Amino acid sequence: MAQAKVAEAWKNYPLQTKLKGTAYTLRPMTVDDGERLRSFALELPPHDLLFMRRDITKPEGLARWTDAVARGAMYTILCEDEHGVAGYSSLHLTELDWSRHVADLRVATADRARGAGLGRLLTREAFNMALALGIEKVVARMTPDQQGARALFQELGFQPEALLKDEVKDRDGEYHDLLIMACNVDTFLAQRRAFGVSG
Repeated sequence: MAQAKVAEAWKNYPLQTKLKGTAYTLRPMTVDDGERLRSFALELPPHDLLFMRRDITKPEGLARWTDAVARGAMYTILCEDEHGVAGYSSLHLTELDWSRHVADLRVATADRARGAGLGRLLTREAFNMALALGIEKVVARMTPDQQGARALFQELGFQPEALLKDEVKDRDGEYHDLLIMACNVDTFLAQRRAFGVSG
């Protein structure tokens, strides 16, 4: 049943949009998009890489990502502009029976695409996919110093749930706290409808 709903949701793509004068195309990621995604990751600031579940700048991390997409353990929406991948949103599903209603959300945008509302758009599309998958709760993770990301998620209805001390270790060996925020899917969609935003 879930797969039928996912197939129905994918029919909405590719999605063409324009933000602040730049044309973007959103579409589901396939296993053939690995190198496109890796090129995107290589251009990200090192701090942004902390929040990817896999280091996709490395072949082994990229292989695990595409394998998860192929298995249906992860659903990724790519956003492309004329230069290549400009951003993505991913829902990571869990195999734990008692947490199948929860998905982990990751959103990233290229420097050139920031400030245009692309993060909001990618988050909205991820929630539409969560609805198709029957997901009830979406969790996002970031460091407390990512004020822009935190403000965006709070604006979208996410609330802080936990702060984990020294949970993340970067490539320079520095430790960072990890902020966990979460949002109920129905709450997110109801809030968007209240503001007259469809989709």
